Amino acid sequence: MAKPSVGVSEVGVSVAAAAAHAQAACPCPGTLFPYYPPPRGAGGITAAVRRKCLQVELGAGAAGSLLGGGAWGGVESMRASSPTHARAAAALAAAVDGNGDGGSERAAASWAARHPSALGKFEEIVAASEGKRVVMFLDYDGTLSPIVDDPDAAFMSETMRMAVRSVAKHFPTAIVSGRCRDKVFGFVKLAELYYAGSHGMDIKGPARKASSRHAKAKAKGGGVLFQPASEFLPMIEEVHERLAEATRCIPGAKVENNKFCVSVHYRCVDEKMWGELSEAVKGVLREYPKLRLTQGRMVLEVRPTIKWDKGKALEFLLESLGFADCSNVLPVYIGDDRTDEDAFKVLRRRGQGVGILVSKHPKETSASYSLQEPAEVMEFLLRLVEWKRLSRARLRLQAIRV
Repeated sequence: MAKPSVGVSEVGVSVAAAAAHAQAACPCPGTLFPYYPPPRGAGGITAAVRRKCLQVELGAGAAGSLLGGGAWGGVESMRASSPTHARAAAALAAAVDGNGDGGSERAAASWAARHPSALGKFEEIVAASEGKRVVMFLDYDGTLSPIVDDPDAAFMSETMRMAVRSVAKHFPTAIVSGRCRDKVFGFVKLAELYYAGSHGMDIKGPARKASSRHAKAKAKGGGVLFQPASEFLPMIEEVHERLAEATRCIPGAKVENNKFCVSVHYRCVDEKMWGELSEAVKGVLREYPKLRLTQGRMVLEVRPTIKWDKGKALEFLLESLGFADCSNVLPVYIGDDRTDEDAFKVLRRRGQGVGILVSKHPKETSASYSLQEPAEVMEFLLRLVEWKRLSRARLRLQAIRV
């Protein structure tokens, strides 16, 4: 049974103890850790959650720009999200820039210099956390689990689950996914985490009995923290049914209901059918001006036209934990998808935090660091846990000597 939405004002009650403790310890105002590399013309820290984020962008103009040649580029956008096409395009561009003489290699080296490995720069990252509270944000597909043809089979390994559980024992940890919150919880199966499903439009805190060091920051009664798009649920259900019917004759197409958004996967669709799929989706959405079409990794995403995304979810969770305007917090966000760029951009705008892109191939990103695949993500998480354990051991030893 769907639970009622809980407004922003009520969240403060659900996490009051943690917020009071964090704000009391926060030495605000203070100097922020400059996000690497520092954003051009960066200002101060932004408000954690702007109430105007929930204003609905109505009108044919907004819908038209998303379905036409503006924000949504049809088949070309679909090609851009394909690793094969993106890799080929990058190689071609690099070859042209380099006059066909090692341009691709130089471009890759240049990208790696701008977005170095988070493993190779691990000491730099942990040094930035000195005196700060680390808060972890993790995407699911392509970050904690491999990308697979069948989205229902995107299982994470038991070793990855153990790594995430260990991280959550030391740092507040949230899974931020485009998946339905219940579905991603079914994959992760860790009750001590925060979960932000449907691109952050369905947020829930740790369960009441979760054995976590962050138990004070759990949602009251294990309830829903925030559902800013609850009024769209009947419309999303309707659109899901219509899209499933409209794409039924396109082999390989899979329509997934993620509660507050609908995902149309085309990873298994023949590229010759992408145009037909695109037109089928746009044909349905023309009748729903309050919904918008966005692009993910080999997936078309249908979402409500509210100003809410993974970046807003990150800000909301930081505010809920009492870190809205604090300099003693270091958010670490790891993700592989276009939708994760909203979170990376928030970290840049805050001038504070670490954004890590998971990708084997160079691509445009606002993240500062990179990891190639989920296996490297797991190594990074385990190193973070070990660093924290050693840090605590050193502090205990110093206390004994004193």
